[in-house]
Amino acid sequence: MTGNDRNGAGVGADIVVGVDGSDESFCALRWALREGAATGRQVNAVFGWTHSWDMGSEPDGDEAWERMRRDIVQRLRDWVDAACEGFDFDPGNLRLTSVHASGTSALLQIGANAHQIVVGRRSMGPVLRWFMGSLSASLAESAQVPVTIVRIADEERSVQDDIAEALAPGASHPRRDDGAENDGRPRPVVVGVDGSPTSAHALAFAAEFAQVHRIPLHVLFCWQMRDLDEVPGYEHAIAPVGEGQRHAERIVADMLAQAGVPDDVEVHAHAFHIPAVKGLISASRYARHLVVGSRGLHGLDAHFLGSVSKQVVNCAECTVTVVH
Repeated sequence: MTGNDRNGAGVGADIVVGVDGSDESFCALRWALREGAATGRQVNAVFGWTHSWDMGSEPDGDEAWERMRRDIVQRLRDWVDAACEGFDFDPGNLRLTSVHASGTSALLQIGANAHQIVVGRRSMGPVLRWFMGSLSASLAESAQVPVTIVRIADEERSVQDDIAEALAPGASHPRRDDGAENDGRPRPVVVGVDGSPTSAHALAFAAEFAQVHRIPLHVLFCWQMRDLDEVPGYEHAIAPVGEGQRHAERIVADMLAQAGVPDDVEVHAHAFHIPAVKGLISASRYARHLVVGSRGLHGLDAHFLGSVSKQVVNCAECTVTVVH
């Protein structure tokens, strides 16, 4: 069942955000509304509910069901009003949708043609998150559109932060929230690339984000020899690391040449000889937003072996978008 503020056009351009009243979903809703305000896109706030939600006893007739519909839509309106505090959002660009289904199913169906699906990341440690799974990881694996996982500011304080503070009290350490600046400088959007078509899509998404928010774009290729295929001149031998580095830098340069990044976006290209997961998670400590592509592993393989995108979703220290 649905309750809509607007039956507007723009199918395929919506920002679809999952809400359920939790702190995580409130952060996701606020992020989506800010993104809608910045881009002019319609925001569809979706609540996928089941009878386990605390709305009292199950309705026993049409009139009772209608009352529940109104109650759910009003609850959604209240959440949106609270999330909009402090900035302007055009109410004409808002849709409110409630559906009797699990959150994952509802978002996959309603967001099938969206610009992106936005959810909050569950507040738990990365190990527990890996064992229990999460709505965000499931969506990032199953969706065919970009999925943005919003991290709550100060969601968890790591041992590394405690060590840094103990060794250098009051020193400037990387901020771990989603603030726009770090030591007075705009925090960048970082995109992980590897030369694949999927990472080209991720680069396009990140370039658009950088242009909209007027922040630097850092293009990051974290590589190992097995990621480079054949290095020219070393088709039948193992290339030295220096030759691999130069080949990796050419891959990044070629991607940027073909990407058509807008001229007003400040771009920085990097290639580092480091495992992708380790490099991207390190970058997330300094980034405002991290964009990665999803390809390869699904289902049990993705759970037990771990895809790059899933590990980044679970461990990154900033908001992440997974692009397909």
